[in-house]
Amino acid sequence: MPYVLEYACMAAEELSIGVDMGGTTIKFAVVQGTDVIFRGNPMQTGDYESPDCIVEEIGNRLRGIMELYPAVKAVGMGLPGFVDHKAGVVDSLTNVPGWYDIHIRDILSDATGLPAAVDNDANCMAYAEWKLGAGRGMNDLVCLTLGTGIGSGVIAGGHFVRGHLSAAGELGQMTIDYKGRIGYYGNQGAIEDYIGHREIAAEAQAAYAAAGQARPLEQCGPMDLENAAKAGCPVALALWDDIGRKLAACLMNCHYILNPEAFIIGGGVAKAGDLLFGPTRRYLKAQLYPPHYEKIKILPAMFSNDAGIIGAARLALSVANNEDS
Repeated sequence: MPYVLEYACMAAEELSIGVDMGGTTIKFAVVQGTDVIFRGNPMQTGDYESPDCIVEEIGNRLRGIMELYPAVKAVGMGLPGFVDHKAGVVDSLTNVPGWYDIHIRDILSDATGLPAAVDNDANCMAYAEWKLGAGRGMNDLVCLTLGTGIGSGVIAGGHFVRGHLSAAGELGQMTIDYKGRIGYYGNQGAIEDYIGHREIAAEAQAAYAAAGQARPLEQCGPMDLENAAKAGCPVALALWDDIGRKLAACLMNCHYILNPEAFIIGGGVAKAGDLLFGPTRRYLKAQLYPPHYEKIKILPAMFSNDAGIIGAARLALSVANNEDS
C-alpha cells in the first residue's frame, strides 16, 4: 500500500531497487519516491550455505526485477551489522555468519550494471525518514528504530554522520547505567540491553511474577504489553513508564551532544504510540534545559516495515545522481 505524502512530481520520480537483508529474510522491492510499486519474492537467508551462495542468488533476483522494470536507475541494500558505506564493504553482520570483508557494493553493481549503494539497515531507515518522511526538510535529527535491538542514524548540519569507520550513530550501545548489564561488546548498561524486544519481555515476565501473575515469556512481548496497558493493567502501564524513562535518558544524552531538531522513533516497540511517547516526553522534559525541550520534536516515524527498503533505494539514487549521501 503506498504511503500518503505530498511529494511534487511523483510521476517523474525515478525508479530504484531496494534490498533489505535480515537474519531471516532478504526482501526486494522497486521503489518510486515513497511508493513501493513492486515486491519480489523474499529469500530465506538460512536456505543458503555461504555468503557466496547468497550474493549469487541476490544477483539473479535483481536481474529478474530489471527485466520487469528496465527503467530502474540504481540498486541499494541495507544490511544488519557493520557496513562501511564509503568503501561498500560489509565488515560483519548480526546473526548471519561468514560475512566478513564482503565487497557487497561492487557485487551488486557487477550483477546489475547499475550504480549501487550499501549501508547499515538502521541508517537506511534514517535516510528514508530524513529525505522522504517525518524528518523531511530538517538539517539536524536523530532517527531510532526500536526492535530486537536499537538501530539509529544521525543527520547533523544537513549531512549524514557516519564517522571514521562508518559506525557512527550506534545509539543502542549508549550506556544508561555505567554499572549496568554487560552487553555483547563488553560495554555496560547499553540501552538496547534494556528495551529490546527480548529484554522487555523478560522484564515483563518478572514484573508479572512479582505481582503474583505467572505468564509465559511469549505472552510478555511489546504487543502483549500494549494490549494489556490499554486495558488498564497496572503492571503493563508501569512497564511502559519505565521503558519511556530509559529511552528518555538516551535521548537526553543525544540532545546535549547533538542538539537535533527532532528525534524520530520507529520500529515495533514504537507502535505502542502514546504508551511509549507519553512517558518519554515527560521524562525528557524533566531532564532538559526548558528552552531546549520547548523546541525539540519527538515524532513517530512515517514509514513502518518498508523504511529500510525505501531508504536503501533512495540512497542508491543519491549515489547515481551524485548527491550528498
